[in-house]
Amino acid sequence: MIDGVKVKNLVRHPDERGYVMEILRADEPIFQQFGQMYLTACYPGIIKAWHAHRKQTDFFCCIGGMAKVVLYDMRADSPTKGQLDVYTIGWQNPTVLVIPKDVHHGFTAVGPETALILNCPTEPYDAQDPDELRLPYNTPEIPYDWSPKHG
Repeated sequence: MIDGVKVKNLVRHPDERGYVMEILRADEPIFQQFGQMYLTACYPGIIKAWHAHRKQTDFFCCIGGMAKVVLYDMRADSPTKGQLDVYTIGWQNPTVLVIPKDVHHGFTAVGPETALILNCPTEPYDAQDPDELRLPYNTPEIPYDWSPKHG
């Protein structure tokens, strides 16, 4: 696992009415601070990659469909520099994925449904000075092929 990444497996509490599932609490060890909360949708066949942040940590939770989230550590001083991690999260694997600052990441929908990612980053978005480092989804700097894996 890339240094600083954390995975919280979520638990559904069902009853005859439905279920409740806590995603992130201010009193748990993975919580850092609240910046904002937003929802991003990724249609099947679309790749939203690559980006990283210099200031913020992301807290990804796929609340609709399934998503493949890929992380790549390009941090010069990291003990896991050059490591690539792949997570499949969503309704079949409810998870919060903590993505540290400066770790490049991207995602795509898995299957025929739109993937809905709820993110609760530690910093609010600043349109005047966006905290975003972007690379194309097919950059040769990151050794990852987004093609589906068949077989």
